[in-house]
Amino acid sequence: MKFLEHLKPGGLGVMATAGSDGTVNTAVYALPHLTGEGTAAWGMTEGRTYQNVLGNPNASYLYAAPGGGYKGVRLTLRLKEIRDSGELLETIRARTRETSGEGAANATRYVAFFEIIEERPLV
Repeated sequence: MKFLEHLKPGGLGVMATAGSDGTVNTAVYALPHLTGEGTAAWGMTEGRTYQNVLGNPNASYLYAAPGGGYKGVRLTLRLKEIRDSGELLETIRARTRETSGEGAANATRYVAFFEIIEERPLV
């Protein structure tokens, strides 16, 4: 995975999804947790992104790396599974608590695992 080396803290990540009715949503998302070859995971609240992937498992993630220029990665994703408990979810909640506060950590109820279908450079 050649472009995943650009996943360094300090950049900006955006997840794009579409619901089963075609309604599109974008949301700012943290760096993924790479859980194995070809799998990435993110914590999720019960917001639009979560609702969309329940009805349509396809998503896209764009990460613009820090440092200027156009380094980064675009990932084409397909939902594999969603869990509402476990060690990774607790790790994500703890990290969220540090960066965004108790309310955001408590709102993070799920960890969603995605297969990385395609990886492309930012530009």
